[in-house]
Amino acid sequence: MNTRRLLLALITVLLTQLTACASLWHHNDTRSQSGSAVEYLFPDAKQAPQLSPGVTTLRPPVKVGIAFAPPTQWGQAIPEQKKMLLLEKVRASFTGLPYIGKIEVIPSSYLRAKGGFTNLEQVARMFDVDVVALVSYDQVQFVDNGVLSMLYWTIVGAYVIQGDRYDVQTMVDAAVFDVASKKLLFRAPGTSRIKGSSTLVNFSEASREARTAGFNGAVDDLIPNLKNELDGFRQRMKSDSSVKVENRAGYSGGGSTGLLGALALLGMLALAGLNRRR
Repeated sequence: MNTRRLLLALITVLLTQLTACASLWHHNDTRSQSGSAVEYLFPDAKQAPQLSPGVTTLRPPVKVGIAFAPPTQWGQAIPEQKKMLLLEKVRASFTGLPYIGKIEVIPSSYLRAKGGFTNLEQVARMFDVDVVALVSYDQVQFVDNGVLSMLYWTIVGAYVIQGDRYDVQTMVDAAVFDVASKKLLFRAPGTSRIKGSSTLVNFSEASREARTAGFNGAVDDLIPNLKNELDGFRQRMKSDSSVKVENRAGYSGGGSTGLLGALALLGMLALAGLNRRR
């Protein structure tokens, strides 16, 4: 009888410890990293910021800078090397357009948290750009550590059962500002969502790769949206009195019409030649 009672007591203790371990491992966790152009440019705003209604003068070929907005909170920044690779991807997609003179990738170290337009103007002068595309980002990783995380550690084996699940949601938003007039010219978003799972042993590496893939996917989604918005902005310039175009010396791209103007000019020259032959 004493032996049976002792055995029951040991089983009870073991079950209690097992339950405690399961409770320890079963929890939800959320990791996030974000940077906001609004908080950078309007650090003291108590409501939605009022953007400049003034007249903007663009001088093609426009000199453009592109940078990530500073992190919203300490420790929420994307690694600098990753930022530069993402921005290089954006730059490569817009390099070669006749109305864009150059695109400068601006390192994060030049943008001061809550620096406002004062800091943006300093950066623009330093890199000799007229327009800056500020990329905001917001990435959230939801992590669910289930009871299997403990069970496969102690009983089954860490490489057999998929125990940790993650869901990575990423948003990027490029807001293009004319620095001199502080005017928002246009903006475009990009998003991605990645769902997956991993064993405990590989979880750190797998979740890190998922975060990287999330940013790559969001930027890939951003680029065509940004191109569409750029095309739409160039069309709006034709009837928007708040935007003026003054070509730089030596540039004959046609101002706001750009390629369309060049094609129209070629058409008129062809028509004139036809009339002369008649």
